[in-house]
Amino acid sequence: MTLALRITTPMDLVLEAEGLAAVRGADASGGFGIWPGHAEFLTVVGSSVLSWRAAGAPWRFAALRGGVVRVTGGTRVEVACRAAVLGEDLAALEAEVARAEAARRDAARVARGAEIALHGRAIRALMRHLSASGGPDPLAEAFR
Repeated sequence: MTLALRITTPMDLVLEAEGLAAVRGADASGGFGIWPGHAEFLTVVGSSVLSWRAAGAPWRFAALRGGVVRVTGGTRVEVACRAAVLGEDLAALEAEVARAEAARRDAARVARGAEIALHGRAIRALMRHLSASGGPDPLAEAFR
């Protein structure tokens, strides 16, 4: 008997692996291990590292950003999380997480800039409309 592992995010199926001997993770209560035949299990994980391996194979890793881990049928481990980054070793995973976080921050900065520009264009268009019509609507001003 072996384990099957599936890691998903809202936008992607990050990993689907079968034939695993063990899965390890950590939640608020501490570390946990899952082996074939494990009891039904459900836990919430914060930002943490999940590791797994097939029999005789090296451990592989995924950095998770908040999620839920569920074991069903003693053979299926499902992880639903906000974001996940895979890595072959912890040092490479740390570098990849740092790169992904920098890219996320950069994308947020670009989005904020676009939002500010859109807001400015909307205000300018509103001001042009008000000045072209001779000022604010008198009915609207009566309710001030």
